[in-house]
Amino acid sequence: MIAVALAVLAAASNALASVLQRRAARTAPAGQAFRLGLIAYLMHRPAWLGGIAALIGGFAFQAAALMFGGLSLVQPILVVELPLTMVFIGRVFRVRLDRRSWLAVGVLTAGLAMLLLGARPSEGHQIPGRAMWAVATLVTLGLVALLLTAARLATGAGRAAILGVAAGLGFSFTAALMKQAVRDVEHPATLLTTWTVYAMILAGLVSLFLLQNAFQSGSLVAVQPALTVADPVASIGYGVGLFGETIRLGAWSVLEIFAIGLIVYGSTLLAQSPPFRRHKVMAAGT
Repeated sequence: MIAVALAVLAAASNALASVLQRRAARTAPAGQAFRLGLIAYLMHRPAWLGGIAALIGGFAFQAAALMFGGLSLVQPILVVELPLTMVFIGRVFRVRLDRRSWLAVGVLTAGLAMLLLGARPSEGHQIPGRAMWAVATLVTLGLVALLLTAARLATGAGRAAILGVAAGLGFSFTAALMKQAVRDVEHPATLLTTWTVYAMILAGLVSLFLLQNAFQSGSLVAVQPALTVADPVASIGYGVGLFGETIRLGAWSVLEIFAIGLIVYGSTLLAQSPPFRRHKVMAAGT
């Protein structure tokens, strides 16, 4: 229960971070995309700094949750980030959520929860060695490179969604490194001598950079569902491949495919929701 509570706090922090960062990133010049100047610009925005503080809080809560529970338990709980994000959107951007918006959020969240419940990942006891981490790193870099190539060919909401997937993949890889770091750091004195800590920080910074470009490329409506879906789903893959966790296949695959359909349908409803279409126009015209 401690791990569950900490994971929910992590999700709330991440949701607040997304909204605050989007509020700042929507004013960034289009010419700053994929440049370090984007970060320099955002550092002068109080909303972005508040979002970074919330993001750091989310990482802290997530690391604490991983001390009490496995990757397969903590990451799926983060699906509550999406409905919390929509609540914060209503507060920060003063967007009134209609029934269609909440239906879309409910369908998408239910689909993701159904997918994870159908897969039912169980915690493993495998300790990955450096060779396994090398393979995982190369696979992750390859997938991110493909996503970045696709993002450069896309425009608008498509680019934002693709970059959201890339950021979600990066954050899930960061969570896997965080899980390993929690195991490796036996006491504070070993914190600066553990390679996974530095790898986790680097992966987190790269993921953050991808996320800022996603927010700069399109509306939060396009980015957040992709980010929220990619993170826990990819985490299941890392859990299975690195930590020996297992998922259910066979007949359960039917339920999982149906759940993916719900996620796609919910995302479509959300993108067509009148309040968020108005928010998208407002963001694009700022």
